[in-house]
Amino acid sequence: MAEFHQRLRSTRRLPDRHARPPAGELTTCSALTFVEMRAINRDMALIGMFKGKGANGFGYNSTAQEVTQGLDLSGKTYLVTGCNSGLGLETLRILGLRGGHVIGAARTVDKASAALQVHRTSGTPVACDLADPASIRACVQSVQELGKPIDALIGNAGIMALPKRQTIHGYEAQFFTNHVGHFILVTGLLDTLTDNGRVVMVSSAAHSRAPKAGIVFDDLAAEKHYSSFGAYGQSKLANLLFARHLAKRLNGTRRTANALHPGVIRTNIARHLFPGAELAMAGLTPLLLKNTEQGAATQCYLATHADVEGISGKYFADCNPATTTKNGADMTMAARLWEVTEYVIRDLG
Repeated sequence: MAEFHQRLRSTRRLPDRHARPPAGELTTCSALTFVEMRAINRDMALIGMFKGKGANGFGYNSTAQEVTQGLDLSGKTYLVTGCNSGLGLETLRILGLRGGHVIGAARTVDKASAALQVHRTSGTPVACDLADPASIRACVQSVQELGKPIDALIGNAGIMALPKRQTIHGYEAQFFTNHVGHFILVTGLLDTLTDNGRVVMVSSAAHSRAPKAGIVFDDLAAEKHYSSFGAYGQSKLANLLFARHLAKRLNGTRRTANALHPGVIRTNIARHLFPGAELAMAGLTPLLLKNTEQGAATQCYLATHADVEGISGKYFADCNPATTTKNGADMTMAARLWEVTEYVIRDLG
């Protein structure tokens, strides 16, 4: 609460909480205007003030810039998918700020190039449309030809909660884009990782919204039943299980793979939500939602920080280890998903 009062006073010039307020003025949250709440959220969401920090000193309100403070990433190379907006763009900015070379992947080279130029980031733009296997494979070839060992590959891009069922190559679109697309990219670039290279997969607490069975292997096209959030949850569960099983396959090496929940952030990934969702999210932002700088913190932490050197197969939230659903820790399901995804990719030709 001390953090709350300090930030509140800097926003409103309120007196000390122990001092008597002027007549008619309240100093509790009920007195805050919407504008003042938004001002507070520039640095922190209200819910974050009531959450403690982990043993590493980071927590809900930590930003990507804070968790990488003091790091020198000169000479290191990072690949970020979905680099042109939201968490991807902030991740690109921070990695560049710390001296890293960023391979920025977006659906088109123009979008990736523009993202690098926004923050004058040292890097290489590449096209990588995760819904298009040919584009992904071309990206893999382009990155291999760069000859730059990759220190961390951050699978950040994704689509969310499509209101109507869509398919790509016969599979539900979110499952294919968020999981299969990243699977092709990451497995294609494993040999380019440094000896202690890291794979960081952006999953979500929304993996809890997956069907009760977890991955519905007998209906990956969602022909029998489609739910926008159920399908999104399944794709995020797939991201998590992919990282789990990849970590197992990397056992015996210094390479690692982890997954994370970035938090609930108002970014353009939510553009397909129900009508009025943007207005609702705007209202919730000062209370519950992280800003982009906070949302990118955990993936930047996992990609760069010495604290997680050698840690693999884990799930993080707010830059600290977190628990998952039972399905999220099901290694049998993870192994089956890997096998099924390999079949899907072979079937694509």
